Amino acid sequence: MEALSLTRLAEEQLAAAREADSGRSARNLHSGRDRRLRQTLLALCGGRSLDEHDSPGEATLQVLQGQVRLVAGDESGEGHAGDLMVIPPRRHALHAVTDAAVLLTVTPLP
Repeated sequence: MEALSLTRLAEEQLAAAREADSGRSARNLHSGRDRRLRQTLLALCGGRSLDEHDSPGEATLQVLQGQVRLVAGDESGEGHAGDLMVIPPRRHALHAVTDAAVLLTVTPLP
């Protein structure tokens, strides 16, 4: 059984994001046997964003490093390292307040 170090992977993805013109990087960590579960590590440089997009299904963000702001319509919330945020089932955006790494867990809608 393989164990992944989220701390090490977050550092690697943040380094890649700092080198990328887009200021972001991502790595798929796990896709369930029937693709009903996906986990992706995302890294964003401070001030960068994932623009507004549709919700892919049930989803959470675990903030591994830094600080992020999740915005969905008129609602927004900030997450810091160690926080778990539930992503609303509607269009939303993610903004990195500081350099940040998050673990996105998604169960797509049927």
